[in-house]
Amino acid sequence: MKVGVLSFQGGVIEHLNQIESLGNIGVEVKKEKDLEDIDAIILPGGESTTIGNLLKITGLIGPLKEKIKNGLPTWGTCAGMILLANEIEGQESKHLKVMDIKVKRNAFGTQVDSFKTHRVIDEVSHEKMELIFIRAPYITDLKENVKVLCEVDNKIVAAKQDNIIVTSFHPELTDDLRFLDYFLKNA
Repeated sequence: MKVGVLSFQGGVIEHLNQIESLGNIGVEVKKEKDLEDIDAIILPGGESTTIGNLLKITGLIGPLKEKIKNGLPTWGTCAGMILLANEIEGQESKHLKVMDIKVKRNAFGTQVDSFKTHRVIDEVSHEKMELIFIRAPYITDLKENVKVLCEVDNKIVAAKQDNIIVTSFHPELTDDLRFLDYFLKNA
């Protein structure tokens, strides 16, 4: 399977390494041509405003949005969640607008408020997984067609809608491949 990783900034190498450790081919996505032969895509963490601006500057925003709307399996981690959301609290501008969620940026606090916790995500594994949050968003509202996968302190931190999965946390920063495996098996 060929899995693209949007490669403007953020946890690109970590995602590519994990993709390849599961026996798949990781592809850096920086321009429209890179979207042609991929079977799935990951939008990594980073700074959502910067990544959103780079999507516009490179002309990638339209083709990527179209591919996602046409069913390309997509996983957004942290900033990736913000890029995919239909609404961002306190912001007029949005990015891809392909998932029926409203998110709050930096909802758990600043960089110094980053934290780890452990949770069972039933759809992924019946054993606890380490979840790492770094300036993480969370979902404040969603439509009924969105399935909640995980909550932390009554905040929605993982969800799924059709071909799109989002997480506030960063599985790529752990050695645990279960979430990536779940995404790829559902791709």
